[in-house]
Amino acid sequence: MNHPTIPLRRSFAIQLRVTNALIMREVITRYGRHNIGFLWLFLEPMLFTLGVTTMWTLTKMTHGTSLPITAFAVTGYSSILLWRNCSNRAVKAIEPNLSLLYHRNVRVFDVFAARLILEIAGATTSIAVLTISFTAIGWMNLPVDILTAIGGWLLLAWFACALGLTVGSISERSEVIDRIWHIFTYLLFPLSGAGFMVDWLPKSFQESILWLPMVHGTEMIRHGYFGNVVRTYESPAYLVLWDAVLTLLGLALMRETGRRVEPE
Repeated sequence: MNHPTIPLRRSFAIQLRVTNALIMREVITRYGRHNIGFLWLFLEPMLFTLGVTTMWTLTKMTHGTSLPITAFAVTGYSSILLWRNCSNRAVKAIEPNLSLLYHRNVRVFDVFAARLILEIAGATTSIAVLTISFTAIGWMNLPVDILTAIGGWLLLAWFACALGLTVGSISERSEVIDRIWHIFTYLLFPLSGAGFMVDWLPKSFQESILWLPMVHGTEMIRHGYFGNVVRTYESPAYLVLWDAVLTLLGLALMRETGRRVEPE
């Protein structure tokens, strides 16, 4: 008598092997086999954040507050790199991997999943290593509430995945999306919460900026890092709602994309 969980376990095992193979292929294609290879996956976001942090520290930029500038820069720029890199890498992800879809077990979802996992792994490693390193040399302290900081990061990572699925699926319909989205991310950069706290803004502007879901993720992460030193305005429920709706939309668009590009 066949156990009903065997097909499910077998499907899950196949899914893991396919995703792992696509991740390894993506790493080799993107970073090559020479020099430090896949370590660039972690070093790229680290070097960017480190450069901004060092510049702010040396120029003693404090934004007129007593918040430690190193922790402020690390949390801000790590957060924006998380959702920005995920969405940018998902754009036009299918086209260079179209030949892989002729394999029976490879689907559009697998291509997106491999890229999103890589970007999240890189950004997560970056913020963790920078936090530990800067704490060791006395430039910043460990998060006051590490569970809140991790919770905010996970919700922002979920948002990054959902955004990546949605934008990536739409980009397969038109090449214009590729160009427009990169410009749009630059416009969102100063509004994402990376360079400010909501509490610093005029009251009339706070309500407007809180419509952006990534601001809530950044505020929650900083709440975990700084505690009650500064007032934060995050709403985890609002961010979860955005994540859930965007995920459903992304999956629906991805399913439709798969019907058009996957071989019969």
